[in-house]
Amino acid sequence: MPLSVATDPLATAASAAPDAALSLRAVHRAAAELRRGTPVLLRGGEHPLVIAAAETVGAAGLAELAALARGPGVLLLAPSRAADVAPVPVLRPVQGVEEAAVALRLPPSLLDPAMLRSLADPTADRLPEGNRTERVPAPALAGAALALAKLGRLLPAVIAAPARDGLGRGDLLTVETADVLAYPAEAATTLRRVAEAAVPLEGAPDARIIAFRAADGGIEHLAILVGRPEDVVARGDAPLVRLHSECFTGDLLGSLRCDCGPQLRGAIHRMGKAGAGVLVYLAQEGRGIGLVNKLRAYRLQDGGLDTLDANRALGYGADERNFMVAATILRQLGIERVRLLTNNPEKLESLAACGILVEGREAHAFAPNGVNDGYLETKARRFGHLLA
Repeated sequence: MPLSVATDPLATAASAAPDAALSLRAVHRAAAELRRGTPVLLRGGEHPLVIAAAETVGAAGLAELAALARGPGVLLLAPSRAADVAPVPVLRPVQGVEEAAVALRLPPSLLDPAMLRSLADPTADRLPEGNRTERVPAPALAGAALALAKLGRLLPAVIAAPARDGLGRGDLLTVETADVLAYPAEAATTLRRVAEAAVPLEGAPDARIIAFRAADGGIEHLAILVGRPEDVVARGDAPLVRLHSECFTGDLLGSLRCDCGPQLRGAIHRMGKAGAGVLVYLAQEGRGIGLVNKLRAYRLQDGGLDTLDANRALGYGADERNFMVAATILRQLGIERVRLLTNNPEKLESLAACGILVEGREAHAFAPNGVNDGYLETKARRFGHLLA
């Protein structure tokens, strides 16, 4: 039976805050356009930009961008990627804040789809020698342009040009800078239940899965309820909770490169043994960079980088996850206090910052397997995970 207007989360969000719902959908559509290689118009302030993702844009997209621009484009890169592409003296950050983006003027020989992919992707073929790039001031909307690419799980590398005068919504899909920057928090807070079913699991036969969807209609997050955690809450106790970011390679394929699969199955078994618990399964692969970029990071790790440095080489931060998603799901389940099953102190701090009371940490470490030893050592040394 189709959801009624009263229970449809998209209808509920739209009727409660139509402008917010429309803004979320506009950002979601703009990120999808970038994934297709299509330019979009990014507005905010006096100088809107026509942008396209360097990773996906083709010859037709570059031609369309040029026709809609009133000046030459520049390549916007995350500073960590720009340092490899065009080494320049490092500018001292203002009060310790790293610049949002670096802008490079490219010679005509590099304004080519294959060359742009090489500039964006450190795992792609190396650029031929003699192609000089020139660092220029970044446009005001540069940070938002890279943020939009990240929302599309693309490499943060964007061709951007000043928009032609008079260019508007009728000419090109348009998105507002403020909406792009607000999107992670706004999408998280609009999550609503859309489906629920009993799914008996190995180690936890009394389990249910609830799916949650945001008002933009994007990818769903899940909550796996073992036993009756609501009864634990009703008694005034804090249920056992784990926040688990999806890992296709570890969770599904049993990859030995990480400890995600053992952590997932171990958490479910532990909750089954305890009689109740909630595993929040977040659609934030690779600490929020997506599966394709995680595979690229693996390639860089095979070349000698650790997990953190590989993410930075791609232009991403060490951890791009949004734990407001988990906090919203827990509140939807009526859970305001938790005992968190984790080795990651940042999860404790992030969940607490989102208003969930963390009453304690339950250790959740697994022995190295001979393949993931370096990965676990990096977790402890550089991410501060408590694995001892």
